Amino acid sequence: MNTARPAAPSRAEQAADRIASLAKDAGPGTRLGTKEELRAQCGVSVGTFNESLRLLQARGLVTVRPGPGGGIFSSRPSPMVRLGNTVLALDAQETDVAEAVRIRDALDPLLIEDALWHASPADFARLRGHLDVMAQAVAATDAVAFVRANWRLHAQIAAISPNALLRSLYNNLLDLIETHTLGVLPGGEQPLGEYIAQRHELHRDIVDALERRDRDASLRLIREHHTSPKSPLDNASRTEGS
Repeated sequence: MNTARPAAPSRAEQAADRIASLAKDAGPGTRLGTKEELRAQCGVSVGTFNESLRLLQARGLVTVRPGPGGGIFSSRPSPMVRLGNTVLALDAQETDVAEAVRIRDALDPLLIEDALWHASPADFARLRGHLDVMAQAVAATDAVAFVRANWRLHAQIAAISPNALLRSLYNNLLDLIETHTLGVLPGGEQPLGEYIAQRHELHRDIVDALERRDRDASLRLIREHHTSPKSPLDNASRTEGS
């Protein structure tokens, strides 16, 4: 059995914390600088800074304004975002992540119902784009890439919902899970490649059922998604730079 050790915050989290501190000291609406200025100040790569910015925007701590005089500005989180941040504030312990997964799974049927009613052809094109990325990860037997593409698919399904509170809570749960399970350790009885291929097929079937507006099949498949047997991905741990 593999035991994951709590790890130090990633470079993206460290940069996000630094900018969050600046935003708090500056007060709402204050210009903190351009993206390049703040990236250089944090000493991180463009990709890492973009991830930091995504975390900060999800938490309602900054806004980005384009054009002359634009840049990154401090912001005051709305009550809805603050609700999501209570999820992000959980300690990075295994039990906390497990509870986040449990809550996320409980919200999935609500998002499936919304997708059945509101998904457009453009939404399905985006979902199939994420399925393509998952297929590429299956072909490469890249479990980390597969997990990330899987989360992006679920985030895209959540984006279809017109319920802003549901979207915010779900996405913040995904942020917590993703932040603390970026690596995958071997485990389970089924070979990794075989397992992720089956999971890709299951997610493809979910998207197919949604596009057919088949409610019974969609809800049955999301239940199957949540009740699959122990997998090689179950022993997930934080792996810096993965």
